[in-house]
Amino acid sequence: MNGQHHPAVLTIRGLEAGYSRGNHVIKGLSLHLQAGETLAVMGRNGMGKTTLMRTLMGIVGATSGSIQFEGRSILGLSTHAISRAGIAYVPQGREIFPGFSVTENIRLGALSHGVREPDWKQLYAYFPILQERGAQAAQTLSGGQQQMLAIARALAARPKLLLLDEPSEGIQPSIVHEIAAILRRINLEQHLSILLVEQNLEMVQALANQVLFVENGREGECFGMQQLRGEPAIFERNMGL
Repeated sequence: MNGQHHPAVLTIRGLEAGYSRGNHVIKGLSLHLQAGETLAVMGRNGMGKTTLMRTLMGIVGATSGSIQFEGRSILGLSTHAISRAGIAYVPQGREIFPGFSVTENIRLGALSHGVREPDWKQLYAYFPILQERGAQAAQTLSGGQQQMLAIARALAARPKLLLLDEPSEGIQPSIVHEIAAILRRINLEQHLSILLVEQNLEMVQALANQVLFVENGREGECFGMQQLRGEPAIFERNMGL
């Protein structure tokens, strides 16, 4: 979002989307994410954050506006085509394959995006616990480990943009901190752009460069992380605390 030398990886303009005709959840929202940056989208429940993610992935249809990924329109493309273009999505609730092993889950993540074999060495450098538990069924992992697996599965396809919807949900604070640190490292080392929907302020502070507050399906104020750290009242005001 800042620093003009980076090209935009994602540009959304005037997006309207929702689940029934005439009843939009997203009401003219615009945002801009530069390559290699992490943008957190925050707001109270029911403001359209998950709908935004699902619209970006082609799961929910948009009725107007534009979505450009690396300068190319992805509006109207299938979820499969959007994935293959280089966008990976970790939805709320993770949606891993519980009966499959850790290794199989990661391999399926790569294959579904048209990548034959994940970069195991790199993935296991970030998530050593997954190498350790490779043969275990995914359902036997703890919640935090399952979230790591969901992220590793998304990264197996070597995306350019990672969408994360409430990654801290249902995970103990120490693991939230660990996951945030891993994601920050991946962001810096791989120049991976991240769009994050998250209510957990600690995770947002550890990971994001910028925070965009969403109110009633529209973009509200956008702040740099340094400003938010210095003025916690901004967060309280925008989250209705």
